[in-house]
Amino acid sequence: MPCWNFDHTAMQNDGTEAIALALQDYIHAKRRETGYGGPVDLVCHSMGTCIARYLLEVLDGGAQEEQVRLLVGIGPPNNGSAMAELFNDPDLGPEVIRSLAGVFVPRDYDPNDDTIVQEFRPRSRTVAALQAAGTRDDIAYRIILAANLTETPAFFPAFGGRTWELAPDGEWRTTYAGDGIVPHTDSYLPGAVLDILPRDPGDLARNPEHYCHTGLPRNPEVVARIMEYLANPDAVPGRVSPAP
Repeated sequence: MPCWNFDHTAMQNDGTEAIALALQDYIHAKRRETGYGGPVDLVCHSMGTCIARYLLEVLDGGAQEEQVRLLVGIGPPNNGSAMAELFNDPDLGPEVIRSLAGVFVPRDYDPNDDTIVQEFRPRSRTVAALQAAGTRDDIAYRIILAANLTETPAFFPAFGGRTWELAPDGEWRTTYAGDGIVPHTDSYLPGAVLDILPRDPGDLARNPEHYCHTGLPRNPEVVARIMEYLANPDAVPGRVSPAP
């Protein structure tokens, strides 16, 4: 099947709406180039999922002119990013950034200079716009997550195999229900089909690093699950996402 790759790494200083519009332009250009006018499938990682959702639900939610059959999100912070908020925490943020320097963020990382991180803090206007718009009935949503089922520190060594999350009472805590960067509570999207990998906990003993946030897009089990959904969006899911 034809595959297009939208890369927005050169847009690091742009915000969510600008990148979403660039994605729209890219899809339109590919349609003109290929002559294809039917629905497309979008496979996105992390905040890329939310950028695609911003295009489809906020910018195009009323007209629904963008034809999309399937949206697969790998480790997406659909409800805002706890890590983005943690980066900005005056007490915990500096140490967390030091732990991730050279692993997930640059060594000289300053969250105040990161537009996307600021826009995806849980109480941001961007996240509020997504929540107000809601998902689209004409799109099948699939979410693929990882969990440290065996509680092995090698899963994500920076945090001892755990993931930071913001508890309902506003306090910080860590959990094994996450991929080291994105906790499951960040990802839940009402009605979306949800897979939590690995299906075989033994895979964590063999390759724990494949299931952390940065390893998920290249994880063979994740790729196989994506291919199943592309071949058949109605493939039997692991479960349905609970309400966030």
